[in-house]
Amino acid sequence: MSLINRQLTFLFLNTMKVHFIAIGGAAMHNMALALQHKNYQITGSDDEINEPSRSRLKNAGLLPVEMGWFPEKINPDLDAVILGMHARAENPELLRAKELGVKVYSYPEYLYEQSKNKKRLVIGGSHGKTSITAMVLHVLQEAGLDFDYMVGSQLAGFERMVRLSEEAPIIVLEGDEYLSSPIDRRPKFHLYKADVALLSGIAWDHINVFPTFENYVEQFQIYVDQIPAEGALIYCNDDIEVRGVCEKAAHVKSRFPYTIPAHHIDNGITILETKFGNVALEIFGDHNLLNLEGARLMCNQVGVGDELFYKSIATFKGAARRLELIGNSDKVRVYKDFAHSPQNSWQLQKP
Repeated sequence: MSLINRQLTFLFLNTMKVHFIAIGGAAMHNMALALQHKNYQITGSDDEINEPSRSRLKNAGLLPVEMGWFPEKINPDLDAVILGMHARAENPELLRAKELGVKVYSYPEYLYEQSKNKKRLVIGGSHGKTSITAMVLHVLQEAGLDFDYMVGSQLAGFERMVRLSEEAPIIVLEGDEYLSSPIDRRPKFHLYKADVALLSGIAWDHINVFPTFENYVEQFQIYVDQIPAEGALIYCNDDIEVRGVCEKAAHVKSRFPYTIPAHHIDNGITILETKFGNVALEIFGDHNLLNLEGARLMCNQVGVGDELFYKSIATFKGAARRLELIGNSDKVRVYKDFAHSPQNSWQLQKP
């Protein structure tokens, strides 16, 4: 056997082998693609896979040949099984993994495994998470920084919703408060262990999981209490619930409350008023201006100064389905609303 063939055989035998249960999910298939990009050996199963996941998995050679659950896909050689929310606790592949003693991770657990040696920037809150994360990613890319990420929407200029690498010193994570997996009732953002945490707002959501508002708020308290004393906490000072939670996290010394930045409207265009001059934006509305200010403070934490931030954010057009412009004429503009948030829908309609 030639030296090159021996090296290739060694690499193949020592490549991490990961199986995805419910690989067709929006987040799951993006992680599968990200790990494949790291040269991991990826397999997966699902009982239903819709577009765009289906085409993207097929193009990568990761689409399961048959739909359904196949316990025989689980073997002791696997380094990890990642369990998606679409699966059930009695899933036959999951039961087989437990029987064989193969390590089972939830999606957020495995993200932490991939980033535990990086600086973790986590964006949490009942609303604004995706938009703020998208703004941060846009600016960091414009600044030429090397970073990993996970975001809950497909963004212009980014091939996937997840990037995982060995080299990037930081990772930016959208911090969802929903459950981690069918067998792990902890909120996802508890598992990320943020070094820098942002809290954008608290408005009772996921009432099927958090039956009281107090129980829901408690999850955010745990999230900010996990920040190390040498970390940083960025939060929306306009939200009374957020203020209450963050004031209790007195152990965090670096604290950055934010509010709506100075601006004016000129011919329907929102203009930021900064010490570097006026900055015309592609986005608009108080909600997006709050998101922008949180994103600015997040970017500051990884060395991006305000002047570069404002220059970069001027070209940000928004995340998909977050007040996304889908058509316009001289008299009418049509937008997709802020995902599922009824609170923001009502705010947009106010005179």
